[in-house]
Amino acid sequence: MRFFIFTPALLATFLTIQSVSLLQGEDSFQFRGPSGNGVLSDSIPNDWDSETNIRWVVDVPGGGWSSPVTTGNRIFLTTAVGEGDTGPVGFSQGTQTMGDFYKAKAPDKPYQFQVHCLDAASGETQWSKTVVAQKPPHKIHPSNSYATESPVTDGNHVYVYFASVGVVACLDNEGEEVWRQDVGAYKTSNDFGTSSSLALLGDHLFVQCDNEEESFVCALETTTGQQAWRDDREGSTSWSSPVIWENRIRKELVTCGGGEVISYDPETGNVLWNLVEPDGAYSSTPTFDPDRLYLGQSGRNSRGPLVAVNAGAGGELTLDKIGDEALAWVEPKSGPGICSPVVAGGYVYVLSRGIMSCHDAETGDRIYRERLDDASRVTASLWAVGDKVFAISESGQTVVVQAGKEFKMVDTNPLEGLFWSTPSQTETDLLIRSSSRLFCISK
Repeated sequence: MRFFIFTPALLATFLTIQSVSLLQGEDSFQFRGPSGNGVLSDSIPNDWDSETNIRWVVDVPGGGWSSPVTTGNRIFLTTAVGEGDTGPVGFSQGTQTMGDFYKAKAPDKPYQFQVHCLDAASGETQWSKTVVAQKPPHKIHPSNSYATESPVTDGNHVYVYFASVGVVACLDNEGEEVWRQDVGAYKTSNDFGTSSSLALLGDHLFVQCDNEEESFVCALETTTGQQAWRDDREGSTSWSSPVIWENRIRKELVTCGGGEVISYDPETGNVLWNLVEPDGAYSSTPTFDPDRLYLGQSGRNSRGPLVAVNAGAGGELTLDKIGDEALAWVEPKSGPGICSPVVAGGYVYVLSRGIMSCHDAETGDRIYRERLDDASRVTASLWAVGDKVFAISESGQTVVVQAGKEFKMVDTNPLEGLFWSTPSQTETDLLIRSSSRLFCISK
């Protein structure tokens, strides 16, 4: 008979894994919801406006486009508070000319990079923590923020990443700092700023930092913050976030970088497959189901392809090898813009420049291509609830589309404000962040 003895290190790892597995029910413990692919629970509402189905609304200091993450009755939110800073302005509401932007310099005063813990039922602040007070070394586009990277939580801790100053930190549920690491702050393409959120699996926290100086992906140990593995990359700036793709064969860490998409073994950092796309400059994050991963980009000169990678792919992939064991299909000039696609009911939904395209998830065939009302400015990723697909515009209009072969707009749900952040959920409610407030939408 064999006995298994828990050492303190093994016990910590076991508890972390158990916490994450428990969170994958209804909690949005990461960017893009419980599963990380934009599919949210059908317990949250489908319709709302400024007076209907609103549980609470709270003001958020400073500015940030990071999504809130949740565990139980706690909501964690990051923000950057600067002296005299009015926060991000969005594309359509910006008053600066590009000439003004190019002449601008990095901030000359420190920002307070903060984490806020809110009560999910009331929205009341439980605690606030300034993780670091520092002047960002680089300027950003006025439509971006200095707190665009979404945190993750394992139920016992919240992990935050402020890429503009290069700080990754772990706090416990009461706001006490457990550890921090400086991974470096780097210049981004055209000074647009950063946005790659964290990913979490077991006892590893994953950081993607693609930039113009020193691109890399690394895994940090959740208990200590020490580096478990690192891959130095040749690609340039990417704004995509890493995803944990738990498919029917294995678990993968997939990263869309400047010019290359790489899938890693999350435990070791070994490359499972890579897809070289010289013109790739990714703003959106991939989506997936158990069989395929769906990715694409708008391209530098023209709209790029929408690509489906099969579970179990391996080696170096190229776009001309379609229909083999690696690539399921490639649909030319169909890639997403800034907002990430979503899968619902066997179809992949892509939004770019206000036009929604619906593709058969198995074949890639385009089912329809239709322009949405009030959706020409959409930055937040698409999300799906049951048989409906949602897209929130910069101006707060959420277009609801019926999933299926026929294009049908079901509703438009309005809110007031400026919206770039991707919504998330609690067990029963939808959380939508504007440039200055957090809305809790409830049935």
